[in-house]
Amino acid sequence: MPSDIRGDRLSPAEVESNFADLHPLLSKHEAVVEADRCYFCHDAPCVTACPTGIDIPLFIRQILTDNPSGSAKTILSENILGGMCARVCPTETLCEQACVREIEHKPVRIGELQRYATDHLMETGTQPFERAPLTGKKAAVVGAGPAGLSCAHRLAMLGHEVTIFEAKEKGGGLNEYGIAAYKAVDEFAQKELDFVLSIGGIELKNGVALGRDVTLDSLVSDFDAVFLGLGLGATNGLGVDGEALDGVADAVDFIEDLRQAPAMEKVAVGSNVVVIGGGMTAIDAAVQSKLLGADEVTLVYRRGADRMNASPYEQSLAKEKGVVLRHWARPEKIDAGPDGKVGSISFARTKDEGGKLVDTGAQFTLEADMVLKAIGQTFVPVPLQGNAAEIALESGRIKAGADRRSSHPKIWAGGDAVAGGEDLTVAAVEDGKQAALSIHNALTGA
Repeated sequence: MPSDIRGDRLSPAEVESNFADLHPLLSKHEAVVEADRCYFCHDAPCVTACPTGIDIPLFIRQILTDNPSGSAKTILSENILGGMCARVCPTETLCEQACVREIEHKPVRIGELQRYATDHLMETGTQPFERAPLTGKKAAVVGAGPAGLSCAHRLAMLGHEVTIFEAKEKGGGLNEYGIAAYKAVDEFAQKELDFVLSIGGIELKNGVALGRDVTLDSLVSDFDAVFLGLGLGATNGLGVDGEALDGVADAVDFIEDLRQAPAMEKVAVGSNVVVIGGGMTAIDAAVQSKLLGADEVTLVYRRGADRMNASPYEQSLAKEKGVVLRHWARPEKIDAGPDGKVGSISFARTKDEGGKLVDTGAQFTLEADMVLKAIGQTFVPVPLQGNAAEIALESGRIKAGADRRSSHPKIWAGGDAVAGGEDLTVAAVEDGKQAALSIHNALTGA
């Protein structure tokens, strides 16, 4: 990472203001008014659009009848991380896009209502679920991210003893380390983690990595079932000259540094920042660079806006915060400035030709004292190798069925590490839930 090279450093108060909660909690009156807009559809399309199948009309009706705790239980019974998903789930392309009031271009604000209910329940400090009678079975969960936490909580509900092995010093996975700071303020990821663990029957072991501290063989031997929620362990490189220059960094590392910094204004950011990529990580890195005080932030994507993984809402948010979005360009090389650090980055203009991305022959160069790479992550299978308990891979990730069972009878997997998985927190939560149900059936013969 570069040293702090902003021309005009923002004060701590300015940074704090910039990183205020993106969507502050609705008041009771606001929530009731918004809930009253719901038509409570039969066969509601919003439920079908929700990856975890939350009964959205029911939880909204419960808010309308002044039962936010009951509403939260309805949500959490399908999505135990409903609080974080209310903050980060792309509702504008899922449940809210399916809302019948979308025809008016003003769907019910489902995400904000979900947050209203789940925040209310978490503030009471109560766990709404009870554990079933103990089964005497033990399960290991590798990874304390959304998939792992969802699996662990459901298994604990069903009466199994669970041990989570997490490589990092904090649990939460991307909810803790990989989400923009203004989307999850006030240490919410850790509060939600504590809430999940409060059901009991779950032991979290931090700083324990698969392949370093424990092996897959040992887990298969010591536990009745194993769930792998490993996530993606490596970031893709640009593959261009100059990528190793000081000032070129992975966007995921930049976001993690910002989330873990005790004082955000001390996080280094360039004056002219260029972000490469078109997904949520790229948007989060670009917006936060601007909020930290970068003079110019440009996000460059190789295809058009309609092909970006980041939703139209997130793209609009970036523009509102002062980020310049440039499309149809790919990086060609990164050049050093007079100080030997990154000074500029050159791009080749691209176009779509029969579905294939090709260069037009034109080029342009942007000044940059910081370049952030956000072109995707890759699954690292090394921790799975060298074990007798081999599992099949597909397209470089773990192959798993609809019930998230792998090719090994005692191993299940979910989240980003699974072939064909969606890059969504809510999808990872559903993977963990479905895996837990499958594990329970396998262990109990249900």
